[in-house]
Amino acid sequence: MLRTVSAQILRQMVRHRSTSTSTEPNLVLERSVNRVQLLGRVGQDPVMRQVEGRNPVTIFSVATNEIWRSGEGGEANTPGDVSQKTTWHRVSVFKPGLRDVAYQYVKKGSRILVEGKLDYGEYVDKNQVRRQATTIIADNIIFLSDNVREKV
Repeated sequence: MLRTVSAQILRQMVRHRSTSTSTEPNLVLERSVNRVQLLGRVGQDPVMRQVEGRNPVTIFSVATNEIWRSGEGGEANTPGDVSQKTTWHRVSVFKPGLRDVAYQYVKKGSRILVEGKLDYGEYVDKNQVRRQATTIIADNIIFLSDNVREKV
């Protein structure tokens, strides 16, 4: 499959270069990837929001943990201190079918795998302060908790 995609991109580049005139700037078509996979636990029940004139969106948070050992113990068999860092991720689901399933079945504490892409944006909070936000736009959710898998 990768060869097919590569061949298509190469054909597009060759086609573009052969049709461009000397007055046009040379455009280079590049393939890029914006993919994220998060495996963690849901931090809050989802909420569905809708802004006037736009499609609704389901929003929830997912926590991921990073665990590491800091340093070595004094003796050969004693492990160092174990440290953990929890990172919270905001997940938005716009896809119509997935949005409704996420709203109905994603529950606080559920273990899920979210696949999607990173999105960066800005908004103005209630105090009129401009803030930046990083969001994962989900295009697939896999339910890993037993009670949810049986229902879906």
